[in-house]
Amino acid sequence: MRRTMVWVALALLVPAGACAEPKDSFARIDQINRASLVMTVETGIVPRALGATIARALDRVAADAAKPGAERPDDYLRIEPLITAIAGADATRMHSGRSRQDIIPTVLKLEQRDRLLNLAKALDETRAALLTVAEREADTIVPAYTNGVQAQPTTLGHIYLGYAAVLARDADRLRETWARLNLSPLGAAALGTSSFPVNRERLAALLGFDAPVENSYDSGQLAPMDMGIELTGLAANLATTAGSFAQDLYAQYHQTRPWILLREGALTGPSSIMPQKRNPVALYSLRMKASDVVGAAQAFVIMAHNVDSGMPDYKRNQAEPPGRTLAEAAEMCRRWTHVLDGLVVDRARAADEVAADYSTTTELADTLQREADVPFRLGHHFASELVSYGRSHDLRPADLPFPEVRRIYAEAAAGSGLTPDLPLDEARFRAALSARGMIDAAKGLGGPQPAEVRRMLGAAQTRLRTDRDWLDARRTGLADARARLDAAFAALTREP
Repeated sequence: MRRTMVWVALALLVPAGACAEPKDSFARIDQINRASLVMTVETGIVPRALGATIARALDRVAADAAKPGAERPDDYLRIEPLITAIAGADATRMHSGRSRQDIIPTVLKLEQRDRLLNLAKALDETRAALLTVAEREADTIVPAYTNGVQAQPTTLGHIYLGYAAVLARDADRLRETWARLNLSPLGAAALGTSSFPVNRERLAALLGFDAPVENSYDSGQLAPMDMGIELTGLAANLATTAGSFAQDLYAQYHQTRPWILLREGALTGPSSIMPQKRNPVALYSLRMKASDVVGAAQAFVIMAHNVDSGMPDYKRNQAEPPGRTLAEAAEMCRRWTHVLDGLVVDRARAADEVAADYSTTTELADTLQREADVPFRLGHHFASELVSYGRSHDLRPADLPFPEVRRIYAEAAAGSGLTPDLPLDEARFRAALSARGMIDAAKGLGGPQPAEVRRMLGAAQTRLRTDRDWLDARRTGLADARARLDAAFAALTREP
């Protein structure tokens, strides 16, 4: 019963159709065949009249494969007989200067670039969700932790801008990876090209690639391995950040009075026995998907490790992890976005959590140095003694008796050559210990002070718009390339 409820809740996290598979290997081989036919006719490898016959056969094979329940082979050698059954043995001339050794890597790259752009879209949506929360909670004071212990106060906007900055670097890596991914293996043949006048540049353009992979041995025998490692590594890097985010939030569910939770409903699940429980289904769904991605990336590295160049381990259908891993990473981003959309922040509770501990005492030591020329280490020692006193007497910072504060300072300053009198009056002392005062006093680049948070937020939003424009341009470029291929192919079918 409980498991059923959990998985129902998981299913509600993702909109219908969000995980729809992109086109399959049959469709990609058909696209490759069409590009090859156009090129071989243009270069005279295939006579134009025969090209028209082959083109019509390709259309028929594609139409037959589109029928409900029809077989859609994923191996060129199983598709070729379907073509020759219609166009005759001469249709194999289309395969001149080609090999499965360049077709398979091309199929994989066509899949991988679709998946990479899908990941780019999901990543940008997660970044947008982070920035929405960061803007809304720009002034929400929260505790920040180092080594699992409350360290200093900051704002939730500042923290989530930090996560957005990591994802912006992932977007950088994605675009850099695209430049290496979007190069065509087609026309390299088995590994050394062929004696046919194959125009590899034309093949690349017809399939929407920026250019061919120059070295024909690298093209099909080496690039699939290192490209796969790069793609899965990119996904794993992103997943590591997603897992960190999930765990940061998960820690709140260990508390009896958390200051940030998921909205109850689709993002949470009930216990089958404990009425009080609201399990954070969306959080462990995100974390598990991040683990799937990291595991798949490691699996591909192991698969590719110590394999002779040119082996099928990292190229064949069983070696699809790069594409699948990118799809898993995109799904992970979608789950992350749903978590962000469902966050409920208790601002008063967060502020109370900060006020309950001594995370502002660094600013007390800084204030003593800035305003009274007290050496930092002496100020640090005084603040540390103040913390020990307060905790041993179960006092919050705001409740420290000022006479005791002055006494502790005098003891800390003894033997230092400084006056034993605390050089701050009570109002200044209490301001220095306040979370708001500490945050507003920050002056460094990238700090939590309101002006810096607003500046970083504006820059991140501008950067996100630029990245979305990049994605739109890539997709438009692929659509335009496909339209040109379709037009050139359609012209062949009209030949007498």
